[in-house]
Amino acid sequence: MNDAYDCDGYASAAGRDVPAPVQERTFAALPPTRGRGFAETWWGRAWLKALEDTALDGAQLKKGRSFAREGRVGAVSVRPGRITAVVRDRDSSTYRSDVLLQELSEADWEQFLDMAADRAGYIAALLDREMPPHLVEDASAAGVELLPGIGGLDPECTCETWDHCPHTAALCYQVARLLDQDPFVLLLMRGRGERWLLDELQERIAARAEARAPAGPAVASDGSGASAAKATDRGVRADEAFAARDILPPLPAPPPLPAEPGPAPSLDTETDPEPGVDPAVLELLARDGAARAHRMLADALSPGHERQPLPPGLTPQQDAVRLLADARPEPWIATRLAAGSGQSRAGLDAAVRAWQYGGAAALTVLDEEWTPDPESLARARARLAAAWDEGEQPPLRSAGNRWTAAEAGVQLRYGRDGRWWPYRKENGHWVPAGPADDDPAAALGGSSGSED
Repeated sequence: MNDAYDCDGYASAAGRDVPAPVQERTFAALPPTRGRGFAETWWGRAWLKALEDTALDGAQLKKGRSFAREGRVGAVSVRPGRITAVVRDRDSSTYRSDVLLQELSEADWEQFLDMAADRAGYIAALLDREMPPHLVEDASAAGVELLPGIGGLDPECTCETWDHCPHTAALCYQVARLLDQDPFVLLLMRGRGERWLLDELQERIAARAEARAPAGPAVASDGSGASAAKATDRGVRADEAFAARDILPPLPAPPPLPAEPGPAPSLDTETDPEPGVDPAVLELLARDGAARAHRMLADALSPGHERQPLPPGLTPQQDAVRLLADARPEPWIATRLAAGSGQSRAGLDAAVRAWQYGGAAALTVLDEEWTPDPESLARARARLAAAWDEGEQPPLRSAGNRWTAAEAGVQLRYGRDGRWWPYRKENGHWVPAGPADDDPAAALGGSSGSED
């Protein structure tokens, strides 16, 4: 019997869909990128760690990263065990680059799917096109390695370099961006496409639900010899109901988000306020509360909101900065905010600028001087060194978490989260000059100026 393949890469054999010998997805070339890390998700970062731990020549990786940033990687083809792209060198020559990794066995896939079907949270995540970290950890504990480890990426390139060359490195950096967008790319590289996985997972869910169903209605006597059907409905387990949500009727759509917050009530009445109560300040706080509620509702309705961590609470000083930055009150109210929060107007103005660039995290970097531990310092110096080509790095003087290019009048401040914040010198004071960046060169490039 001949197998017939559909457009999604499946073959029908003996009445059952099975994976075709070759499944393939091709992704269009990504545009150049500036001022950002290549991996924003944990699985993208794990992919790059496998690359960086495998490669023997850091200079080749650095050049490959530049190639990827410059958009020199063409369309990327992904299929089980292999990724492929044509990479253009700076002299316009092109090379076919491949990176190979081991496919999982049939037994591995069976074990992976059984494990995922046992946990409703994993089912929900996979159906939402996500890959929770605990799923990968549990799979690894069961002997199924989804992510490549050290030595798990095997490069091949027509430039005939035996180790990772700039072309295969550029391909790997570009794949990290694809993994950020769609973690199923990793599963395809390991041997199975998205549709096969979801179909198999849903079959297991249905089979387990059917196995739990009662055989039939129970019969009980009413005491007079007549039999009556006894209700046997036991309800549905919450995890089963959640996993079956895609086959249930959809919930009604929530009401639309208002275009803007509602107006604050006017307190301009004929009744005099109580002593110490200022109606203008109360109106400001009411407007601010409405704006915050509108923003929180917009965030709650946005895709993926339920997976975001709760924002940290603000101190009174931080909230004064937020209120000044968001509400932009009249100068006399700003002066009261400064006095009430124990800050000078100049200090509050600098804090407002920091808030506008990065919220509470930027305020922490503005105020905090700390000395990173030796490991963090070494990592920070390595990132700074890797951000520039040889001889191009500006001279930087380090003091704790602050790295100053005195001649240029600019400074980088290293946050506890590993990001770099640019500062510029104005009137003898260091002031925030831009948002944070994972790339120190990009952060420093966004900060320019000199002492007035």
